[in-house]
Amino acid sequence: MFIVAANARNEMDGPDVGLLKEGESPVAKAKTKKQPVKAKSGKAKKSPKRPAKFRPMNVFVAPGSRAEKHYREMALPMAAVVQAIAPKFPPTPEHNLINHGGKTIQNLVYTNFFIGGASSWAEADIERIDQALAAAMADTNLNNVMMQYFKNEPITTTFKPSHILPGARPSQFSQGDVEQLVKSLFLQGALQGFDFNSTVFNFLLPSGTVLTTDIDPTSAISPAGNAAAIHVEDEASSLHGLGGYHGSVHPIGTVTIYYSIGVFSERRPNGSDNGIVAFDQPWKNVIVTFYHELNEARTDPDVEDAIRAGNSSKAVSFLGWTSLQGEECGDFPITEAGTDLSLVMKEVNLTNGDRKVPVQFQYSNAVQGPEGPIPQPHV
Repeated sequence: MFIVAANARNEMDGPDVGLLKEGESPVAKAKTKKQPVKAKSGKAKKSPKRPAKFRPMNVFVAPGSRAEKHYREMALPMAAVVQAIAPKFPPTPEHNLINHGGKTIQNLVYTNFFIGGASSWAEADIERIDQALAAAMADTNLNNVMMQYFKNEPITTTFKPSHILPGARPSQFSQGDVEQLVKSLFLQGALQGFDFNSTVFNFLLPSGTVLTTDIDPTSAISPAGNAAAIHVEDEASSLHGLGGYHGSVHPIGTVTIYYSIGVFSERRPNGSDNGIVAFDQPWKNVIVTFYHELNEARTDPDVEDAIRAGNSSKAVSFLGWTSLQGEECGDFPITEAGTDLSLVMKEVNLTNGDRKVPVQFQYSNAVQGPEGPIPQPHV
């Protein structure tokens, strides 16, 4: 998930989980001590009204935002916490990512679906987003950082041509909406030709649309194609620090379709932010959001199944790489940057020297903190 200062994390109550052997899953170790596993979310759980649930953070949230508070409260740390490397960051080995044995995607394919119809988008923004995101995801020096989560073997990313989805600009879009849309596209045959095992479908919201994590569809777009006016009060919304998230749906049988969704992060006329605003131009914020989500989707694609499994002992088996706190690779760097997102969100030179692209530094176990592009993978 992309929320200013938030991430996917696992929760656990009970006594200290103890020391772990290198590469050992903290949850697996905890299970031997009969400790209850819980669902992922965002911070130490405070509400006594609902049972703690294992919920890793698949959200992109702004540091200090209501959205971050909401998700961190749902993701209790499995061990005591908090700290993180790019310049100015101390090492934070307690936030290193652990391989829980779930699926990862070494050779990733993705495409972009622009929601709201052609009238909701500037052609120049679509072109910039498509080109810069593809360049960042395929860049050698940036991928040198991520190779450590694939046994230092080469990783690839292939971008397939984007599509503009017909319809009007929705005022609000929920998780229920995007999952319903994914299922609809699948049943219509619009996703034919893609290998669902390795593909992530990105859904990009237009300017002005508010994103939430509500699991119910909102009917944000009526059958007639008119945007519905919906007042948003959800604390886990893009008006309160949510930038995007990734997940999966099972439209039929054992078929799994991976998706990510992100808001058009920008400053609104009233001075407040919709999404996570780090750059002077919204299209750059969009690229950073999906760079974050795609890297998390490739290292922890089945996180949504872990969330659905809740307190089941099987929940952890769905997880790829997450920290003791349930954070995915893009999460803790945002948290540690705090109010100065420029520490981890930067425009960097491509390996070929062609140009600069906006990215978010991902967490690196090798340096025990956020890391930008490097000329060689870690050994």
